Amino acid sequence: MVDPWTEQPVLEGSHVQLRPMVRSDGPAIVDAASDGKLWELFYTIVPGPESIDAYLDNAERDQGWGRSMPFAVIDKASGKLVGSTRYMRMNAPHRRLEIGTTFYASRVQRTSINSEAKLLLLTHAFEAMDCVCVQFRTDHFNFASQRAIERLGAKRDGLIRNHMILDGRVRDSVLYSILANEWEGVKRNLQMKLARG
Repeated sequence: MVDPWTEQPVLEGSHVQLRPMVRSDGPAIVDAASDGKLWELFYTIVPGPESIDAYLDNAERDQGWGRSMPFAVIDKASGKLVGSTRYMRMNAPHRRLEIGTTFYASRVQRTSINSEAKLLLLTHAFEAMDCVCVQFRTDHFNFASQRAIERLGAKRDGLIRNHMILDGRVRDSVLYSILANEWEGVKRNLQMKLARG
């Protein structure tokens, strides 16, 4: 029997495919992040040409420790990699994980790509992995990300003060979650968004 906490799936919808990210995706990840030069946004952790190797090293390390499953986000219409996301801070005994380290090329932001990717990730987390809680974190200054997380139907749990030090700046992180008993409503919300385009 396949253990969903150790065997990374390929998740596929009508608009997007989420497949395991591999090291050879590096140039395509940088190309996607170049659409908008996303690494220049001080409140994001998006790899650029100078940081892609460290980004991939961290992904491989966390995956090797069983704490992470990084995904490449593929736009099915073009067949191109348009972003990356991952399960992270995975804790099988407590049936909790976080969805994060997510970015999309500017051209596909606020499209069905993100809604369907989140629907696929959340469906697998709650229905295959039997999670009791899925969390999201974002920078206090990343207001667009906060709005996107709230549109999913996640609820704000609070602010983690002085959570991280990034490039010399002490970051406050906003924490959100979806609980298992809230999943059915969140699922319907996402399905409705996708149906309406």
